[in-house]
Amino acid sequence: MKLFVISKRRTIFTIIFSVIIILGALFFNDISYKVMATLATDKLIPIYSVETEEKKIAISFDAAWGDSYTDGILETLDKYNVKSTFFLVGFWVDRYPDMVKKIDAKGHDVGNHSSTHPHMSKLSKEQIAEELNQTGKKIYNLTGKKPYLFRPPFGDYNNNLIKTGKECGYYTIQWDVDSLDWKELGVEPVVDRVTRNVKNGSIVLFHNNAKYVLEFLPLVIEKLQKDGYEIVPISEIIMKDNYYIDHTGKQKKLENSEKEENQ
Repeated sequence: MKLFVISKRRTIFTIIFSVIIILGALFFNDISYKVMATLATDKLIPIYSVETEEKKIAISFDAAWGDSYTDGILETLDKYNVKSTFFLVGFWVDRYPDMVKKIDAKGHDVGNHSSTHPHMSKLSKEQIAEELNQTGKKIYNLTGKKPYLFRPPFGDYNNNLIKTGKECGYYTIQWDVDSLDWKELGVEPVVDRVTRNVKNGSIVLFHNNAKYVLEFLPLVIEKLQKDGYEIVPISEIIMKDNYYIDHTGKQKKLENSEKEENQ
């Protein structure tokens, strides 16, 4: 009889203990979920692409290390009636001021790519502002236009960078299609990679001094246009207000209900 009572008590204790463990796990899982959700909400993300039903994409060129092919790029863009976006580093602007003017005169976006091409997530707020403002002033002095598109070198960013960029008047821009042209793998790998991965609202990354750019660029443009895509500057594809950026970096329009919640 005693053994039965002891066994029964052990069973009850085991059940109670198990229930406590399960409830505790659910409680802490809920806390963990809420913490992770909060962290995800607090993490700022640049614009990688844009949600749109239109078959529009943007191609962009980062310019930091040379000018050998820029004239050829501009001629190719003219040939196919395409406008693009060029992100310029401050020391590149210093070396090629006439090319900066030419890019602007042909109707392309002139964007900011920092002053010295550093890893900007490692900089202070003041240093980030200096990087942006120095190059922004140089571009303004040459074109008469203040740039408002910024691409961080190496795609390196954090909340401090995006907040400071916004305070300085910039939209921080990344890309969702990397051509990997800097790897110098040849023409076909770039054409295949870009044309297979673009979709409505994509932003494509190229470099103005990539080895094969004058060979792959016409092929990329021809294939994209044949597939029905209109290639526009980043300034024309992004939304300037009433938007949010999801966890993938896609810029999306705020619906009326979401606008009211954010007011």
